Amino acid sequence: MYYSNEIVFRGHPDKVCDQISDALLDEYLKKDKNSRCGIEVMGGKKKIFISGEVTSNKKVNIDKVVKRVLKDVGYSTDYEIINDIGKQSHDIALGTNNDIGGAGDNGMMFGYACNDTKELLPTAMVILQKLSMKYDELRQKDKRFLPDGKAQITGVYKNNKLISIKTFTVCYQNTEKDRNSTDKIIKDICISICNDYNISVEEFLINPTGKFLIGGFLGDTGLTGRKIVVDTYQSFSKVGGGAFSGKDPTKVDRSGAYKAREIAKQILLEKNLKWCLVQISYAIGKEYPLAIYINTDKGYIETPKYLYEECKVKNIIKDLKLLEENYEKRSMFGHFIK
Repeated sequence: MYYSNEIVFRGHPDKVCDQISDALLDEYLKKDKNSRCGIEVMGGKKKIFISGEVTSNKKVNIDKVVKRVLKDVGYSTDYEIINDIGKQSHDIALGTNNDIGGAGDNGMMFGYACNDTKELLPTAMVILQKLSMKYDELRQKDKRFLPDGKAQITGVYKNNKLISIKTFTVCYQNTEKDRNSTDKIIKDICISICNDYNISVEEFLINPTGKFLIGGFLGDTGLTGRKIVVDTYQSFSKVGGGAFSGKDPTKVDRSGAYKAREIAKQILLEKNLKWCLVQISYAIGKEYPLAIYINTDKGYIETPKYLYEECKVKNIIKDLKLLEENYEKRSMFGHFIK
């Protein structure tokens, strides 16, 4: 059986927009931990458009943060930055203030864990996450490698376990100089990572169109949250409806998904399971989840009552120490790499 999964590199336009959204969120929360943020970014053709809603007692230098992220990723800072941020709706704020502590939106979030790797994630997913991190290190050292790119594994599976890789596809932006050399570097990195998991690769497709010089915001448009599938479980599991980046913890899209992931890991280890899937759902303005659903390779599990208390909006924020996390770094290579 063949099955494919993919990842985008840190310099992919959608990923850059995630990092900008999260870098702005970081700044607001550092200055005012009670900031309420839902920051959306779109970029393309020398323009970066910042929109969404922010309610905070502090101001942030939007241009400075955006240009820092662009520079860190490896792009020029010569972009027109359009700031269209507004304030959070008062109607939403009614149910999410500090006294009430309700969820900032309706929604369902999923958490997943499996026994394939020490990270409790699918093997092919971990391989691609490690490749993405290695590529970012590489492009900082070797100027022939440029920031944009993505990779895909078409794996051979038996009993839902990765046995080998039929096709390893890598599209990486580069100067198109010494392609034989740079292609070999990419292949060697892939093989080295796969060897750690005793996975062989039958064939490589490296930049299969033949050329990848124009990339980033010149070659594509970026949008916050568009890569939520490859940023979470790369299609190995179900995914909730809301983007993670740019949202404060009360929004529950990210904090609820992080908590669901922690629950899935905990149950997987306690019950010696092959896999575990958890869904948590919330209603706007309500502090307790509407439901917590748990499914495993051994069947459905009745939800322990204590989990509802653990998953109160205030508790998921406190337990996961979300206010202390660096969102921008968390979103660079995939939210569940930990």
